[in-house]
Amino acid sequence: MAAGFAVVSIDYRLAPETKLAAILEDVQDACKWARDKGPELFQADPRRIAVAGNSAGGYLTLTTGYRVEPKPRALVAFWGFGDIMGDWVSKPNAFYRRQPLVTREEARQAVGTMPLTTPAAKNSRGRFFLYCRQQGVWPQEVAGLDPAKDARAFDPFCPIRNVTAQYPPTLLIHGTKDMDVPYEQSADMDRELTKHRVDHELITVREAGHGLVDAKPEEAAEALARAVAFVRRHLG
Repeated sequence: MAAGFAVVSIDYRLAPETKLAAILEDVQDACKWARDKGPELFQADPRRIAVAGNSAGGYLTLTTGYRVEPKPRALVAFWGFGDIMGDWVSKPNAFYRRQPLVTREEARQAVGTMPLTTPAAKNSRGRFFLYCRQQGVWPQEVAGLDPAKDARAFDPFCPIRNVTAQYPPTLLIHGTKDMDVPYEQSADMDRELTKHRVDHELITVREAGHGLVDAKPEEAAEALARAVAFVRRHLG
């Protein structure tokens, strides 16, 4: 609030207990709640809403550009992704396979069956994520769909397939050495946004990993400052 923003941090149901279609419904509901309740609860202007998130949150941020109406005034995706079924996530990942392989049995033991928004045991759930990336089965586990059998079924879930000239102004921030979400994910979104003449920027942080790990402090600070300036400019 001191900076002039009312910040809402949302929870959403987690995969694999909840599949992607329902997770995106949670994000849509959260945006609607902020518009409907924000003016009364925390003096928010429902006409001036921006959405931001990092990694999976960056992906969810990009989905609001075509799944939420009225559209947000600005999006900021920190090391996010626009393609939920590309080779980077649907095939075995060499980086994660450097670690001892997680068995399917161990992965299943790390998660449950009941919907939840906060992991009860974060460390154990990480074993499930590691298994999915090692085996290249994250799309199946998150969306409940197999990209090898029905690639078009992923259309509603891939921001890069849903960019139009009406897509909101978007800022992308990504490190070139990201081994979790490849830098190319933001570069591809940059090209698609350019194709449709959407107001946007791509901030490339050289030699930085996921979460801007190993970024020079001044470069990370500059990226954050530019993100704040971008939001201010588009919220008015």
